[in-house]
Parts: sequence; structure tokens; C-alpha cells
Amino acid sequence: MALSLREYRARIKSTESMKKITRAMELIAASRIIKAQQRAQAAAPYARELTRAVSAVATFSNVEHPLTTEPEDPKRAAVLIVTSDRGLAGAYSSSVLKESERLAQKLREEGKEVELYVSGRKGEGYLRFRNRPVVKTWTGHSDQPTYEVAREIGEALIGAFLHDPEHPDDSSALEGSEGVDEVHVVYTRFKSMLVQEPTAVRLLPLEVVEGEEKPSDEELLPLYEFEPSPSEVLDGLLPRYVQSRIFFALLQAAASELAARQRAMKSATDNADELIKKYTRIANQARQAGITQEISEIVGGVNALADANAGSE
Repeated sequence: MALSLREYRARIKSTESMKKITRAMELIAASRIIKAQQRAQAAAPYARELTRAVSAVATFSNVEHPLTTEPEDPKRAAVLIVTSDRGLAGAYSSSVLKESERLAQKLREEGKEVELYVSGRKGEGYLRFRNRPVVKTWTGHSDQPTYEVAREIGEALIGAFLHDPEHPDDSSALEGSEGVDEVHVVYTRFKSMLVQEPTAVRLLPLEVVEGEEKPSDEELLPLYEFEPSPSEVLDGLLPRYVQSRIFFALLQAAASELAARQRAMKSATDNADELIKKYTRIANQARQAGITQEISEIVGGVNALADANAGSE
């Protein structure tokens, strides 16, 4: 009984140490979520004005750009999967991977070959373990993405979409790729601290949607004079527009990852509390049982000694 009691005390001690770790990770994730939301809000004005500029150029000029041209018979599609670099975030990575599997299956049913691009070690490990080819991966930035990473990812995807081997910026992105006709992004959209939704969007070719209703005076697009030409303006704007959308997806995924990690660590902390209470209760029962057994042995010995003395007399 004493050995069992020591084991329960050791388990209580180890569970308390685990609880300290999960509690610390919960607080760290909670503090970083605020920063991630602030970064997303800070990037919103740039993305909004860039979208207005692209819409204005597309509306007031009749230029056909390769990034906005729909292919007649698309045969290949690239899918960028945004996952996390670390675990302990509940079902965050598995949810976005399931969404990417559904998207890939849908594209294959449409007769398209799928090329995979991955952001995050969890997605890379998932695909490598299943021996699925990956064109390119980016890791080490999932919880704190930078615009430089978004630019690198955007250049690789644009290079695969344009499939221009003579372009110096696209040569590295074309390694292992035969060029694609579509580009999709699968990431987790942050809606609230409790709701994060895996989302799949088509990134390329770009869809410029013009509203049918007349906009208000505050929403009117500004008039532009294009210098040197609308096509060259689009050459400069559209890649930055693609990069800003990728950066938005990375920021949303980072906030979702931190929220999922905070929720998972809070659940782990609560479970540790329950486990400590359970082990404490069992240890107390074991200690009481040991004391009761010792008392019974003492009383039994006293009774046996009294019976022996009475028999000798």
C-alpha cells in the first residue's frame, strides 16, 4: 500500500509540472493573439487601397493581363496549404489539411492535376509521411509571418502560373513544376476566439468583379492617368496585390493558430486540474486504507496476545 501511495504522489507531482507548462503556453498564446490581430488591422488599409487601385485600372482600361486571363482548358492547379510549424494547437492543422484534401479531390474530379505548395512544418510532415510530392515549402514563420515570406510565396506561385523559364525571378519556383493554370490557397480564417474556419479561395487567375449598382460619392473610384501604359501599371500592381492577399491569409492563419493553441492549452490545464483532484482523492483513500490496515493489525495483535496470556493462566 505504501508503494502505491508513492506512485500516486509521483503522478500528482508530474501532473502539476505539466499544468505549469500548459498554463504558461496558454498565457503566451493569449498575449500573441492581440499582436496578431493588431498586425492584421495595420495591414488592412494597404490592402484596401491596393484593391481600389487594381479595380480602378481594371475598370478604366481594357487591358488583358496574363494574371487575369481565364485559361480555355485548365489542366493543372497549384494549391498552397497554410499550416502551423508547431503542434499543441488542437485540430488546427488537421482541419486545414482536411479542407485541402477536399479541394484537391474536387480539382481531380474536374480533370486537373494538383501541385502542392506548403507553408508550415505540420503540412510538410503530413505530405512527406504519405509520400506525396511537394513543389516547395516555407517553414519557421507560422505564428509570426512577415511580408518578405508572403512576397517569396507570391513570386513562386506567380512564376508557376506564368510559367516563364526566361524570367529570372521565377526560375527557382519552376523547379519540379510544369506550370499551372490555377492557383488556390487553403488557410484558416479567424472569425473569433472560439471560431476559426478553414477556407479555400482561388488566387489566380484574378477575378475582377465590377458592381452593377452605382457607388456612392465616397466609394467612387479615382480617375487615373496611366504612365507609361495600363499594361505596365498592371505588371507592377497585380503581383503586389497577390502578395497582399497571401500576407492576409498568413496573418489570419497566425491568429487562428494562436487562438487554437490557447484553447487547447486551457483544455489541457483544466484536464490536469481534474487529474490532480482524482489522484489526490485516490492517494487519500490509499493512505486511509493503509492506516486502517495498520490499526487492524495492531488490534489483532493485542487481541492475540491477550488470548495467549489468558490461555497460559
